[in-house]
Amino acid sequence: MSRYFILLSVFYSLALMAFGQSKSTKPITLFTVGGSPVNTDEFIYLFKKNHAGKPDDFTKEKIDDYLNLFINFKLKVREAQAQGLDTAKKFRGELAGYRDELKKPYRANKDLVDNLAKEAYAHLLKEIKASHILIQLKPDASAEDTLKAYTKISEIRKRILAGEDFEKLARELSEDPSAKYNGGSLSYFTALQMVYPFEEMAYKTEVGHLSPVVRTRFGYHLIKVEDVRPSRGEVEVSHILLRAPKDDQKAKNQIFEIDDQLKRGRHWDELCKQYSEDTNTKNSGGRLKPFGTGVFVSVPEFEAAAFALQKPGDVSDPFQSNIGWHIIRLEKKIPLAPYAEMEAALKKKIVRDERMKIAEAEEAAQRKKSFAFQENEATKKIVFALADSSLQKGKWRIAGHADTKALTLFSLQGRAISSGEFINWAELNQRPNKLPSGEYLHQLYTSFVSEKENQAEEEKIIRENPDFLHLLTEYREGILLFDVMEKEVWNNASADTLGQKKFYQDHLSQYQAGPRVEARVISTTDQTFFEELKKKIHLGDTLTRADIKKFKSIQNFRAYEKGDSKVIDKINWVPGIQETELDLVYYFVEVRRLVAPGMKSFDEARARIISDYQDSLEKNWISSLRQKFPVSINTKGKKFVETNLQKK
Repeated sequence: MSRYFILLSVFYSLALMAFGQSKSTKPITLFTVGGSPVNTDEFIYLFKKNHAGKPDDFTKEKIDDYLNLFINFKLKVREAQAQGLDTAKKFRGELAGYRDELKKPYRANKDLVDNLAKEAYAHLLKEIKASHILIQLKPDASAEDTLKAYTKISEIRKRILAGEDFEKLARELSEDPSAKYNGGSLSYFTALQMVYPFEEMAYKTEVGHLSPVVRTRFGYHLIKVEDVRPSRGEVEVSHILLRAPKDDQKAKNQIFEIDDQLKRGRHWDELCKQYSEDTNTKNSGGRLKPFGTGVFVSVPEFEAAAFALQKPGDVSDPFQSNIGWHIIRLEKKIPLAPYAEMEAALKKKIVRDERMKIAEAEEAAQRKKSFAFQENEATKKIVFALADSSLQKGKWRIAGHADTKALTLFSLQGRAISSGEFINWAELNQRPNKLPSGEYLHQLYTSFVSEKENQAEEEKIIRENPDFLHLLTEYREGILLFDVMEKEVWNNASADTLGQKKFYQDHLSQYQAGPRVEARVISTTDQTFFEELKKKIHLGDTLTRADIKKFKSIQNFRAYEKGDSKVIDKINWVPGIQETELDLVYYFVEVRRLVAPGMKSFDEARARIISDYQDSLEKNWISSLRQKFPVSINTKGKKFVETNLQKK
């Protein structure tokens, strides 16, 4: 996984480098692999990228070293192709995903992202208090179910406009489960907290008014806006929490005792560490990350108390919520930052948010127009009349019908797409499903049209930006490299225990160790517990099995060298129990014995043995690939590369 992530990260970086570059003149062959040419422009651009900011690397020696690595890379890719890995379903699906991502920078409308970010910021300036009524509907609902849900929500809207109580109808008719007890109330919220169509409609609706019907991925909504107020920004607080049910008198007495101790001057951090039942924050003074309106929607009392505090250092009275009793201390108030400061972060959120998908769908409709998409409705009806129940089994086959298959189904950029082309595509891509046959065929048709539009778009991008094809090659070969390395080297080396042991015996001199200590490491984040046991040890006692069971983590005995562990490096290397602390974690280290320099056992060195064994397998594999796919370097091409890279 990590190798894959690193590999694809490298190729993503390479992709970014290609933007704005122009295609060189007629390609010059640098070398061939099994007769397939690799050109100088590809090598030059990769070398420059991987040695950016390192002017001393632009030497003949460094170029030769990189050329050897690049040849090895191309050999592995060629082998992956020979094994048919580039035709595998998994590979094709993965590449299709990256291909779509790579196209985004070329087709992204910067004004669209800017406008959406500015709209989101304008919404962030205000906080909306609203209630809603929901009639659930799946995004892929049938036309019949959609009409039924829309009719139902429309009737509810008529009743509200006629004077019936919104809250009462929400409790009775809303399909949001929480409406039964909150009357549809959502309290206050701001931008990027609700699904986009809901947010957009809420901000368009005036206070005291009822919205038109709005569709989201959850269904149909009616929104009643009750209040609008300026943004309160964020607050940062610390808290002490006692988890308890509503009627727990003991917890109530204890929280007021804690409050009394605070008022008598006892330090907040001490009380938090001693009493708070929030295990994530109790050892750091109960400090929470900054939060804004709507974050603690399930604990409204907490949000209200936090924003009610005015000055840093102010402490709330004890209060109760549905999770227990709280005391809050205000650390700071953080007003909403200016747009210029938030712009970059907002845009990152925007491109991942539903609003971007909706806007892109609208743009896709515009792209249809730009590609001169024209549908032949008559042919479409003829094709859809062929839908039958075999579609639900994923076994739809249309034999014959030569005249129908020859008809034009639609045209794209002036090119006619026949119904036969769609039928063949549908037969290959259909899957078992539970949808009505006509509805499922329509889904297949929509996907087919989308694929053809994507092809047309890709052709346009390549015409206007020739380097896009180069980007696809980079990703394609990067995925193939991972797949073939995993198959031929990484998995083999990891699974071949006998091979590992033989490699270890043949290379014993590589696995020498310096002075070591045999020890086990026991850790806890509970300082009070740690101090209690430390006193016990200093009195001459040992850690019992019951003591050890209480620790957060116990690492078994093993040998450590210097540099293997920061914890081991901090202790005294003498037999017995040592204690230390690192990053608010408290450790006991039980040192069993000191180990003299010498040979590491197979188990001690196994991680490194596997890595070295992989390198050995890879080296032998590359040698065999050079026999299988002879490499021929073009002297003129190599000279061209050296001249280009070394020119001042």
